[in-house]
Amino acid sequence: MPTSSFMRSARIPISILVLLSALASGCGTNVFQASNTGPITLGSIPAVRLNFRYEPDVPPPATDAAKPSGEERNEAVQADFDNSRPQEILDKTISSPDKKRIAAVYHKVTDYSSEYRLDMYGADGKLIRKMTSDTMAVHFPDTIVWSPDSSTIAFVAMIRVVAPDLGLTSPTPPPASGTDPDPSLDANSQVEPTPTPPTPAPAVPTGILTFRTEQIYTANADGAALRPITENEGLIYFYYAWSPDSSMLLALAATMREWKYLEVVSSGKGEAMVPQGRLRIIERNGRERRLDDNLTAVRPVWSPDSTKVAAAYDTQIRIYDAAGVNPTQAAIPLRNQLLISSQAYDREQQRISQAANPDPNAQPAAPTTPEQLSTLPDEKLLVSYNPIVEIAWSADELLYLQTAYLKRMKNEADSVRSFSRWHRLVFTAQPALPSNKP
Repeated sequence: MPTSSFMRSARIPISILVLLSALASGCGTNVFQASNTGPITLGSIPAVRLNFRYEPDVPPPATDAAKPSGEERNEAVQADFDNSRPQEILDKTISSPDKKRIAAVYHKVTDYSSEYRLDMYGADGKLIRKMTSDTMAVHFPDTIVWSPDSSTIAFVAMIRVVAPDLGLTSPTPPPASGTDPDPSLDANSQVEPTPTPPTPAPAVPTGILTFRTEQIYTANADGAALRPITENEGLIYFYYAWSPDSSMLLALAATMREWKYLEVVSSGKGEAMVPQGRLRIIERNGRERRLDDNLTAVRPVWSPDSTKVAAAYDTQIRIYDAAGVNPTQAAIPLRNQLLISSQAYDREQQRISQAANPDPNAQPAAPTTPEQLSTLPDEKLLVSYNPIVEIAWSADELLYLQTAYLKRMKNEADSVRSFSRWHRLVFTAQPALPSNKP
């Protein structure tokens, strides 16, 4: 009679079974259970553990093509200003992503230039709440931004400059001639009931903390719960953006002295001032973490999964972990790659130009020598070699960067932008290091 497998296994010495059990428990895994480890995503990989591949001269990212050109002023909100607010001028409206709320950016005729106010309207064009107090001025209206989930709006404000009273508010006019009341009318006689007065407009809020430099404020979708989430007197915050999951803000900040210095230098050259700041992450509760000590003028961006942040410094890209117990950062120097791709781009443009306008007296180009192939080109001889001026993170594994020559002048018609080229980095995870554990 054949022996069963169970009976055969019972003949194994007990000492061997104990040894196998100890080895299995020492490895920390159950050899009789399947592994439940899911696929590794780039969001779970620290920034310092990312590989990249550089791809030059690619089409622009889809996010760039779909970038909105600017919202037109809401007609219903504009009508409310025209009919009910003659002393206030509507500058722009900013609709929430879900289209249920509209932020109205406006100013009074007595306000100084570049100082604005903010109110919240419903989708029907009716005023819900007056948001900013008379002592605070909203700055940089083009950077006001809703969170992706439409729950919060963020803007920058500071103490308002007290405007002079220009006497534009007319006093109550006296009664017109010929309208004196009839003296025969008894004051105690029955008169028609007074019509019900209209519902008063929401009161202007008071008691909001303000600062002498631009700080970031947030409010909910109804315009309530307005408060500063940065309170660093002396710092100027700008170029702020919500994370895709609406949990944090990414911003640049510069000291007042740095800001004024750039204003003086650019004004002396007749150029528009381009601010530069240091990168930081700001949580909803106001907790702030500075990511870098270097200044950049390029707007930083979030990864689509909200786990990382990217910034550009001349010809270098830096990636930062947005959260975690031990966040990391990685620098990706691209100078050599940009030099080589710019040389190839210039040569291709020259070939296209010669093909379109052939010169019968032109000498054929000399063949490239091995020494030239092994030597980096001189950046002074490359017209298309320029710093990074814009970045866009379109997918978890795709970061786009644009290089261009930019010169921004006070007169926009005199500004120059040339040799705009898009490149991209393709990210992959580095292989896991082998474990030394038994």
